[in-house]
Order: sequence, then structure tokens, then C-alpha cells
Amino acid sequence: METKLIQTTDPHDERLRGVGEILRRGGLAAIPTETVYGLAANAFDEAAVRGIYRAKGRPSDNPLIVHISAFEQWQALVTEVPDRAKKLASLFWPGPLTMILPKSERIGPVVSGGLSTVAVRLPSHPIARAVIDFAGVPLAAPSANTSGRPSPTRAADVLEDLGGKIDAIVDAGPCSVGVESTVLSLCGSVPRLLRPGGITPEMLRAALGELEIDPAVFEQLQSGEAPASPGMKYKHYAPRAEVVLLKGSFDAFRNYVLSHADEHTLALCFTEEAALLPVKTVTFGSEKDSLSQAQRIFEALREVDRCGANRVYARFPAMDGIGLAVFNRLVRAAAFRIIEL
Repeated sequence: METKLIQTTDPHDERLRGVGEILRRGGLAAIPTETVYGLAANAFDEAAVRGIYRAKGRPSDNPLIVHISAFEQWQALVTEVPDRAKKLASLFWPGPLTMILPKSERIGPVVSGGLSTVAVRLPSHPIARAVIDFAGVPLAAPSANTSGRPSPTRAADVLEDLGGKIDAIVDAGPCSVGVESTVLSLCGSVPRLLRPGGITPEMLRAALGELEIDPAVFEQLQSGEAPASPGMKYKHYAPRAEVVLLKGSFDAFRNYVLSHADEHTLALCFTEEAALLPVKTVTFGSEKDSLSQAQRIFEALREVDRCGANRVYARFPAMDGIGLAVFNRLVRAAAFRIIEL
């Protein structure tokens, strides 16, 4: 299959109409969002959605997020939109928040990963919304990468993983948030955070007054436990190299790396620290700027592979604000290998 590459930042670009037609007819296209690039298919076409799983090599029990371009489209996808969901939508949509509610009969089992719920998001990226409008249907769209690999924040990342496997890629430049959306379940009596992202726990608590954080944000799912959200699998976002998170001060980190490094070891560190380490480094943002870490983390994990490292010792990020999302991606990339220094 030849993958068509379309470079544009104009949501009125007529070539996007052709991308919408590809999706409406059951094809696959990678589109930019503010979070990461997504691999889109017609959410109402179960055969097309199966194509997402095949192209990514994604486990079929891992549910997908359905993307809409306007609030009104939500009601056809769920059994009801409760008041707290409307409040969150008024505050954070369009934006990097996904909400989970009981699904309507229009959502098939392939999209939902066999669950009785559906995850829905209204992205803020104008190209994403334009493609949804041109398609005329909601789009199921997980990250546009090979399953388990670091998510793509540039079109080149998508081409590296999925070139020749999908119909088209829309290249609109790098993504502004850099980590996938926050996923919030509204199916219980208390809202439950299943995956941290650009809408932080602090922001959600301010809006809702109460919030539970699922243990899977911090630790692996139990054996046989089905993921209720994308990104809850045991290992995710991982480079080919083995990643180990080191928790402690920079001096302790430096000393540990010094005593355990060989020629194939790499340090994944904050920008300010690279010159202070005696091994090859890849940086993932400033220590005092969690947003810069989020914007950089996936590209840094891909860069690790380009460096040919077989083991990576990574700095432990702060766990407040969007830093919790950075930690969540790193700990899954590390398959929960953490050493306390």
C-alpha cells in the first residue's frame, strides 16, 4: 500500500476533503491532534476499526477513543450525558480530555474493546476537527504508532511505524501537548482518572470537587484484568532498549549511572543535567518545566533507539500537574522497573 503524505496547517485545505472521503469509505489515515498523532477510522464501521488493530498490532481488548468535532455529536454515542460531563465539556472541550460513559447501540464491540462503555473526546486541533467534519462521522483514533512503541508527536514518527500500512498521513507539524489525553471515567459515583494527561488531577478536582485516581496510573494491571482505558496495559510507550527509572537526587543518579554504565548505556535526563553526566545522554525537557517534559518525552524515547542503547537509566519526574502524565508514560516504558536510590 502506498501511504499518501499531505503537509498542511490549513483546516480549509481541500486535500483534507479527500482524507475525509478515505475515512468515510473505510480507510485509515493518521491525523494530528494537540496531544499526539492519531490513527483514524470511521467509528461506525467495525471492519475499518479492525484495520486499526491490524495496522498497529494492537491487542483487541484495548478500547479506542472516539473523536468528535462538535459537542452535539456526543449524544449519539452514549446513553446519556450527565450534568457533570456537560460541566467538564464546557471547561475543557475542545481539548485533551477524554470522558468515558455507557455507550449507545451505535458503538460496536470492536471500538469499545468489548466493554459496555465508550471513550469520547473533542480535540482542539483544527486539522483534526476539519477531517472529522469532512468525513461526516466520528473517528476512532488511538495513537498512530506500532502498539507498545512511543507515541508519535511528528508525522515522521508515524511514517516510521506505519508507512505502507495506512492510506494517508496528514502532517501539520509537531503536537503541542505531547502526551495522550487525560482519560476520565464518569460511570461510577465518583469520577475516576484512568490515564493522566494535559488536563491535570488538580484541574479536575477544582471542577468536580472529588476525584479518584485509578491504581493503574501508578502500577501494572493485575493478571487477567481488562483495561478500561487506552494506555493501561502492562508495558506501553517503550523503546527497544530496557528502561529503568532511578528515583533520587541528581547526585545519587549520577553516581549510580557511573557505577553501572557500559558503552551501550544511556542516561535519559533533564536538559540542565546533560553536560554533568559522563555517559551519552538524551534529554526530555527542563526539570522545572513539566510541560516541556510532556512535549519531549516520546521523541526522546524514540531518540534512545536511534542512539543504539540497550539500557537506559531515566530520571524520575515530579508527579504533580502534567508531571504525573510524564511519570505514567515513563514508568510504563520501563515496565515498572524503578530503583530507589
